[in-house]
Amino acid sequence: MRATVPALMLMAAPVSAQTVPTASTAESAICTDRPTKSNFACTVPKGMVQIETDLFSWQTSQSEDGQGGGERADVLVFSNPTLKFGLSDSSDLQFNWSPYARARSRDAAGRVSINQGIGDLTVRYKQRLTAPEGPFQLALLPFIKLPTAPSSIGNGKVEGGIALPVNYSIDGGWTVTLGPQLDVRADSDGDGHHVGVTGLVNLAKQFGPFTLYNEIWTSQAFDPSGTVRQWSYDVALAWLPTPNWQFDAGANIGLNRTTPDLVSYIGISTRF
Repeated sequence: MRATVPALMLMAAPVSAQTVPTASTAESAICTDRPTKSNFACTVPKGMVQIETDLFSWQTSQSEDGQGGGERADVLVFSNPTLKFGLSDSSDLQFNWSPYARARSRDAAGRVSINQGIGDLTVRYKQRLTAPEGPFQLALLPFIKLPTAPSSIGNGKVEGGIALPVNYSIDGGWTVTLGPQLDVRADSDGDGHHVGVTGLVNLAKQFGPFTLYNEIWTSQAFDPSGTVRQWSYDVALAWLPTPNWQFDAGANIGLNRTTPDLVSYIGISTRF
């Protein structure tokens, strides 16, 4: 990834004529649910395996107390792989689990605490509802989160939901993605669950072997103790050197106080 730009362009020549990847066939370029928070309607081709992962991600949040102090929290995740299996011509099964996360917090008095451990396991099933290729793509994506993380990292509760990835490709290398999602989340007091909704609008533009993503994302969690509203602007760049490999980097910028100030990451995806 340290090669010069001309060298990258030459290496990328086999897929330089592709538009933003949205197809679900083995003959098409790899189509992933990354970068940014959006999901694509594409599924892994039948019988193939696909791996999508952060190599490294960093999340930071800080609150000011008005006197030059405040609280700060940082979370470092060292790989966050999603393993996908193509079950049929229109469905796949996915497992997401982080082997190591480190959370560091500092309170207003300057006291520091560090927690570390494995992450929660999320199982997802994607069923594409449209033809494997075409400008309009639609899928159903139910998921469940199992509490495998220690209490210092996760909330110890089963959660889940269902997403509805929608993609529409436009001449000129543009793709619009919508991401409505219904969530079932654990209450903040640990007693019961509540409903949440997530949504996003993503506009992607393909430039030869590169794709630039711009996204507005929101999450509304209707917790009994009070609704938590989050908003972020997400931007990312992906590079496909071959049809079966993707490298990406991005950042999510919080737009209100309840959203992490910044999440940055680099990632890689492949299939075989």
